[in-house]
Amino acid sequence: KNQQVSNHTTYNGMEEEVKAFLINEEQLHTFDDLTKVNPVTTATVLKCLQARYATSLFYTHAGCTLVALNPFQPVPNLYSFNIMRDYHTASRPQDLQPHIYIVAELAFRNVQGQVEPINQSLIVSGESGAGKTWTSRCLMNYFATVAASSTSAKCQEHVERIEKRVLDSNPVMEAFGNACTLRNHNSSRFGKYIQLQLNRSQQLEGASVHTYLLEKTRVAYQAPSERNFHIFYQILVGLLNLGNVGFSSPADESQPCELKEDTKGFLKTTAKLLRVCEEDLGEQLRVRTITAGRQQQVFKKPCSRTECGTRRDCLAKVVYAKLFDWLVKVINTSICSDPSTWTNFIGLLDVYGFESFPQNNLEQLCINYANEKLQQHFVAHYLKAQQEDYTAEGLDWSFVRYQDNQSCLDLIEGSPASVFSLLNEECRLNRLSDADQFKGRLQKALGANNCMSWDVFSKVPHFTVAHYAGRVSYQIEGMTEKNKDPVPPELVQLLQKSQDALLKQLFPVAEQDLCDAKALSKAISVVAKFKGSLESLMRILNSTTPRYIRCIKPNGDCKPHLFRSQEVLTQLEACGIVETIHISAAGFPVRCLEQLECARSQMLSHKATFIQSSWRHYRRRKLARLRRATTVLQAAVRSWLTRRWIKKCHYAATVVQQAWKSWKVRMETLAAAELDDTSNFEEEMAWLPGSPVCSQNLSSSKPSQSTLKQDLKLRSWPLGLILSSAPLTALTFTVSGTVRALARSACLKVQWGRINHKQEPNQSGCDLVSIRALPQVKIKFRCKRSPLHYADICPESYKCTINGLNQILLEKTSDHNLINLG
Repeated sequence: KNQQVSNHTTYNGMEEEVKAFLINEEQLHTFDDLTKVNPVTTATVLKCLQARYATSLFYTHAGCTLVALNPFQPVPNLYSFNIMRDYHTASRPQDLQPHIYIVAELAFRNVQGQVEPINQSLIVSGESGAGKTWTSRCLMNYFATVAASSTSAKCQEHVERIEKRVLDSNPVMEAFGNACTLRNHNSSRFGKYIQLQLNRSQQLEGASVHTYLLEKTRVAYQAPSERNFHIFYQILVGLLNLGNVGFSSPADESQPCELKEDTKGFLKTTAKLLRVCEEDLGEQLRVRTITAGRQQQVFKKPCSRTECGTRRDCLAKVVYAKLFDWLVKVINTSICSDPSTWTNFIGLLDVYGFESFPQNNLEQLCINYANEKLQQHFVAHYLKAQQEDYTAEGLDWSFVRYQDNQSCLDLIEGSPASVFSLLNEECRLNRLSDADQFKGRLQKALGANNCMSWDVFSKVPHFTVAHYAGRVSYQIEGMTEKNKDPVPPELVQLLQKSQDALLKQLFPVAEQDLCDAKALSKAISVVAKFKGSLESLMRILNSTTPRYIRCIKPNGDCKPHLFRSQEVLTQLEACGIVETIHISAAGFPVRCLEQLECARSQMLSHKATFIQSSWRHYRRRKLARLRRATTVLQAAVRSWLTRRWIKKCHYAATVVQQAWKSWKVRMETLAAAELDDTSNFEEEMAWLPGSPVCSQNLSSSKPSQSTLKQDLKLRSWPLGLILSSAPLTALTFTVSGTVRALARSACLKVQWGRINHKQEPNQSGCDLVSIRALPQVKIKFRCKRSPLHYADICPESYKCTINGLNQILLEKTSDHNLINLG
């Protein structure tokens, strides 16, 4: 009582701690990921799950895992087709409400993206009654629906047929492998790993089922308030009648046991249903056949009452086990496809949950051992491996402590001494089963292991193992016999003689040689067989990408709307949810191995040449298109510029032509006016020495200097324009060639000295007949500076101006034109 008060006080203290840290408890149900809870403790996580369960939110993310609370009632529209479509078509399913469909969709997209490791495994774990079988069934339905929705119309019929077979096989498996127990009305009494086979187009091609450790002892014995497999209450009447057969001890021990009178009818019904001889069936159940010696001599020995019951149960178990194996084989033949047609798979693992009953034996030890292996896989793959990767890569990481169950596994399966090894040794030496002696061997060999303990006050031989989910006590009585699982050869021979077609398939005559005594002596024990199959399963899981779904049982009564905190808290601590949340919250959201990233990027190096060639070809095509477009644009622009330039040129030409014509008219007008003044010009020029005018008409006397005007302007064209700035005092000039030399001298503004003038007009004779006869040619100058600079500049020593041509077109000049300046 004091301990209960202490626990209650501790729990109340945890609640106070929660209230101190959580600001608004009414908003707890909005945390869809437990990594968002602050602080992350077992109590805060429990409070958040309870708040979400109260608002009918049964799924919550916990880092890399998904926590699923069993509602224990149908939830409308939680697994409908529309919900499947929403999660399948979402660009980021993680942004939607937590659901098992998120885990399924991420696994399916990983297969689609061919991300190594491509194959996926969905590990559904939890204790018995937490909802693992229902979750696996919903996941299978989702994958079948999604894989069928992406197929074409041609393959739709084939995929739907495969989907129907896969889904229809599940109720059959549950009927033969599930039973009602104290903790679950539909408890799986076997483990199964379903592989959904997908082809290259991620279409459902088939499936295969691998089973582990069928609890066939349930056929012969059920604990109080438990039931046999479901199928016995549906179809299998023959084996039920066999279980009702009873025996009575004989008066003489040398005689076989007698059948009870009230059970003879059951024996007759059983023989009729199995289609075997009633007398042979009764004899084989009561008499044991012994083969001894090299001569293989056969002896018959009556069985005790206990042995008769054991043989009866053995017959029922072997028939049911063979029937279950045959059923799995038929299902696999129906739904499994050829290995050449599928490339990847998605596995669904549904195994029995952790069990702890008032009486636990070899079956519970194997079941809890399987759960220990799965917990170790989770620890090694996530809790341990991820932290070691952070440390190896030199990241600043605070190591998170977690519960490692390796010592418990060493106790159960380790070498050289373990529970399994000692059990196998007992079976191999074929010792008489003695529980106390076996307990002594366990204490001697494994007493130093902290995971094993004994209750010294208990009168029943047992041992207690500290599992990750709690301590479980196992009874030693009958454990060795169950591990042997002997099958009398005479019972197998009896079943081989049956006229039933199904039994003939289950027990073919070809297997008779395997049932002799020598074969039985070398038979594999139950734990050795189960350990081998479980190691094979772990190899498959290690080669795939695992995804975890933790199923939690809100209460032990399987009632809806009932959340018992202490029971849920025990399950959270057992599966390491808090440690998972700590690592997920502090770790990195994306993890990728360097080797994997290199392997994924390796295709780029292989295809580099092709990529570069394609890129160059693309660039050439792009440049060609740009070149064509540029050519068109440039042609248009050049055409527009040319048209504008031509328009300007036309306008400029019109202006120039108008100016030229105007100037020409003015020059012609001036020339015409000077022709009228020729007589006066000759009188003025008569005084010049050597002048024809002077020698002919004006040879009398030289005019006085006063009679000549300093600013005389000659209007002759073009001679008057050239000589307009020349002084007429003491002027002597000589012109060689044509008047072009004079024009050049005038344009250069050369200071004039005495110049000898010589003029040769185009007309014959030396007389100046007309100014119009003077040559009118264009002149070209070769100067360092352009003559245009001097066109409008007059010498400062003269006040005369030049009127006329301001622009001289430069053309070829004769080399013999020369001006001699003195």
